[in-house]
Amino acid sequence: MSVSSETQRQFPCRQCGANLEFEPGQYALKCRYCQTENEIGVSAKRVSEEDFLVALAAESGGEATQETLTVKCEACGAESALKADVTADQCPFCGCAIVAQGRSSRQIKPKSLLPFHIKREQAMGAFGDWVRGLWFAPSDLGRFADANGLKGVYIPYWTYDCNTESQYRGERGDDYWETETYTANENGKCVTKTRQVRKTRWRPVSGTVGNSFDDILILASNSLPRQYTEKLEPWDLENLVGYSDEYLAGFVAESYQIDLKGGFELAKQPMAGEIRRTICRDIGGDHQRIGSVDTQYFDITFKPILLPLWISAYSYRGRTFRFLINARTGEVSGERPYSGWKIGLLISAILVMVAAVVMLVRYSQ
Repeated sequence: MSVSSETQRQFPCRQCGANLEFEPGQYALKCRYCQTENEIGVSAKRVSEEDFLVALAAESGGEATQETLTVKCEACGAESALKADVTADQCPFCGCAIVAQGRSSRQIKPKSLLPFHIKREQAMGAFGDWVRGLWFAPSDLGRFADANGLKGVYIPYWTYDCNTESQYRGERGDDYWETETYTANENGKCVTKTRQVRKTRWRPVSGTVGNSFDDILILASNSLPRQYTEKLEPWDLENLVGYSDEYLAGFVAESYQIDLKGGFELAKQPMAGEIRRTICRDIGGDHQRIGSVDTQYFDITFKPILLPLWISAYSYRGRTFRFLINARTGEVSGERPYSGWKIGLLISAILVMVAAVVMLVRYSQ
């Protein structure tokens, strides 16, 4: 994770001169000493899409990148930037200690972001509710799962828009019914009966379908498990604002570990599912088989954005567990321990209930 040296800028309070931090829920930097709020000038410029092919060429030429100074956590591999006057801190992703041994690299420039909306106190309350609502959690988990180490982190994402044209070959299956004759034993006698049997008639098909995709959201970080970040969706992307250093005051921002081209390859996966559904609708019938699909992608645009998370890690019985909080909605997702004896108790209860049902059935017979 990294942020540029520009995001290490300090913003002095216009009242007392102290360093300011961004105040979640407001478009302002708040002084922790005199409580003066210093408003951020929100840009009137509309957050717009950028051309994918043009940006690839610019990226290779270095026009879309910026110089960054990063430190790496040896425990989890995440890269982050320490504050200008700090030489040691805790990794926001796993809680392990990191020491400033910076290295310089070029990273993509974010163009827009969603500012923090949920305050730290609200995030701590949401985490407490989440812990209390966990099924089969150890009874003493609440004493260990401490949210006091919450850190505000901006996570990099790509959004992609594009149109597709897909040529396909496959088969269409149409159901029909036939009357079938069969024999059965009734009261010791062999009798002939008939029944309706559903069968499927298959025929080859081919065609072309088009799809249009808007704001396919792709995580550009390798530091967080995708199964947890996906549970934090949806995001209110319609409220994106233009990037400004002031929004990062008091927070850190992770760099783009997945580049523009690699992000689009990941975006093809959710697009492929929708394309297959469109093909099935185009084939029609009762059943569909898709043999081959050849998709062309065009009119590709994108946005490099930052989304806000509250992140922390807690230790329970020698293991570290991470949790994430959507800093816009308060949605919580994360890793958690399970209580073996509670799960065992449930299994035992189920087995007792099954045995009781079996006994009742045998007794009734």
